[in-house]
Amino acid sequence: MKPSLKDNDSLLFKWFCQGLKYFLLALLGLAVAFVVFHTFGANAIVGMLLSETLRLWVERIAIFLVCLFAIAMILESCG
Repeated sequence: MKPSLKDNDSLLFKWFCQGLKYFLLALLGLAVAFVVFHTFGANAIVGMLLSETLRLWVERIAIFLVCLFAIAMILESCG
């Protein structure tokens, strides 16, 4: 039996959902890597995971996703 729901999401919203999914998976991977390397005493790798450069990239990607979400919601409400 086919569901009768229509998929009317905009392309921009689909991109946001995909981006958010992979962003959260990457954050989960970084958290797991941090815990594992910290547990086994790999301080050099833990230092890389806590670096300023990585934090800046995570912040930039998060801000980009928030802006993409805002644009998608504005376009959905206008259309």
